[in-house]
Amino acid sequence: MGTTLTDQNSIQEEIKSRLKSGNACYYSVHNIFSSSLLSKNLKTKIYRNIILLVVLYGCETWSLTMMEERRLSVFENRVLRRVFGPKRDEVTGEWRKLHNEELNDLHSSPHNVRVIKSRRVRWAGHVARMGEGGAVYRVLVGKPEGKRPLERPRRR
Repeated sequence: MGTTLTDQNSIQEEIKSRLKSGNACYYSVHNIFSSSLLSKNLKTKIYRNIILLVVLYGCETWSLTMMEERRLSVFENRVLRRVFGPKRDEVTGEWRKLHNEELNDLHSSPHNVRVIKSRRVRWAGHVARMGEGGAVYRVLVGKPEGKRPLERPRRR
């Protein structure tokens, strides 16, 4: 699938490259998001169907840490802030950025992390139905050999 894995089973480099590709895709359609001629609904569809697909390619094999989940959420919030634009404060009359809660209310689709978790479950179902002959199935149900390190395990 073109994903990058390390010997420590860390996917930080993979997520970095996916976010870099997502940034390139975002900046290629950057002028569409700043246009007032398109509706916000159409802009969110462009985000979901173009940028999000680039970022989440191969996410079925990711095991996310809290730091990686936060990086994905930051990217999503940055794009959504550009889509929905600033908001005028009723009291002071000044323009301000939207808060995360306001973005959640405006954007009805699930967050990146929730999408990744649902895709992982769906992929595990496909692998379970493959049968015992497939290599991917053996990796899913197999037990690793060797000893665990003495230190505390990383949070996953």
